[in-house]
Amino acid sequence: MNRLEVVDKLPFGFYLDGSQVERILLPNGSAPADCEVGNMVDVFIYHDSEDRIIATSKIPLAFVNEVAVLKAKSLTSVGAFLDWGLEKDLLVPFSEQERPMSEGLEYVVYVFEDPETGRLAASTKLRDFLSEDGHDLETGKKADLIICGRTDMGYKAVINGTHLGLIFKDEVFKPLRIGQKTQGYVKRVREDGKIDLCFQFHSERARKELTDLIIDDLIAHDGLSTLTDKSPPDEITQRFGASKNAYKKALGSLFKQKRILIEKNKITLVK
Repeated sequence: MNRLEVVDKLPFGFYLDGSQVERILLPNGSAPADCEVGNMVDVFIYHDSEDRIIATSKIPLAFVNEVAVLKAKSLTSVGAFLDWGLEKDLLVPFSEQERPMSEGLEYVVYVFEDPETGRLAASTKLRDFLSEDGHDLETGKKADLIICGRTDMGYKAVINGTHLGLIFKDEVFKPLRIGQKTQGYVKRVREDGKIDLCFQFHSERARKELTDLIIDDLIAHDGLSTLTDKSPPDEITQRFGASKNAYKKALGSLFKQKRILIEKNKITLVK
């Protein structure tokens, strides 16, 4: 966003002092209701459909060098156009599409400025813009995630708008969809820099809290539970708010401590 001075008023809008690019048009439909000559206005600058530099007081759904979830409004001979909250839609050229896009669907995209034309565009080829090397990330750190893809191993996610990581299947204990915004943790950074993510960071404290919950649950049910390490993940999550993988590790720890007996169809508290 830019704060610019209104220097002239015309029937179709206002002119702003654009300094290096001279005067910039702010059309009536994009101007604040109380806009007058001499006012300072906060505006977003972009190219309109006729390639003119133009201003708007509307705030786009994404800025340059940001990741966003945007809906495809139309498909044309040059690419897909996304709704990003402005009069002119945002183009995803065919060359920037990971796979062919469909009208009406939402996509996780990266917004960039074309260095040759100065125009703004978007890309679904996130690997070209985001880092997959996590050596600069802190293990165990909470992160904002955007689910951006699915693989045989799990789900790919954008991390804090700057990196790409993977959530393995056994770390997923709730329904996920492409474009979903959620929070998670940097579980591990592998030797090759690849980033593993999780929804629960398995610290010593977290593990103890889960084992305590399991013992309390057994006591409340007369020392018996039919929720085993073979039970469906959603049943485990509903009762303990934990992933199946975390639950299995907690059961293993309690078994080693000889606090429980694990059988095929039940867990028994050792008295």
